[in-house]
Amino acid sequence: MYCPFCNDTSSKVVESRDSQDGIRRRRECLRCGLRYTTYERVQTKALMVIKQDGRREVFNKDKLWTSLTKACAKRPLPIGSIDKVADEIEAQLSGLGRAEIPSNIIGELVMDRLRGLDRVAYIRFASVYRDFRDIESFREEVDALLEPRETSSTPTNQLSFLEDIDGFALKPKGRRRGRPKKVPTETA
Repeated sequence: MYCPFCNDTSSKVVESRDSQDGIRRRRECLRCGLRYTTYERVQTKALMVIKQDGRREVFNKDKLWTSLTKACAKRPLPIGSIDKVADEIEAQLSGLGRAEIPSNIIGELVMDRLRGLDRVAYIRFASVYRDFRDIESFREEVDALLEPRETSSTPTNQLSFLEDIDGFALKPKGRRRGRPKKVPTETA
């Protein structure tokens, strides 16, 4: 661990506590005496992304963040909203319990989140992701965005876990999160 002030490698942990997605450590540099905070999180396994041409590469959250930042450039969004979207997408991908994820799944997740966050950012991302060949296909996408969406029981900013995109089932692996189901009690 390098001190951000003097680049020395010797430090001591002053305080350590659990954070939302890892461990927060308050450190003090032994050389200059200044304090800084680090966040550590456990990565159980590396996610691999299957590209359109069949190549495989390690999932890179920074690359996701960069594409979100470019789509949301100069938009009036709340501070930290891009980080939150990137964290949510990474958590959802990790929660799938799969080692390899097709890139089109990630693109659809990003588009779905941007549709709920900012329509201009959504169109910017869609224009690159969908690679529109002509103005008519671009216009169809804008018209579809302007049409009121049908109300359903599932939130519009999330893909359903029961949905199947290109033969890839988006079903989470593991136990159900949240409160346990209430069991009705009989009263006599």
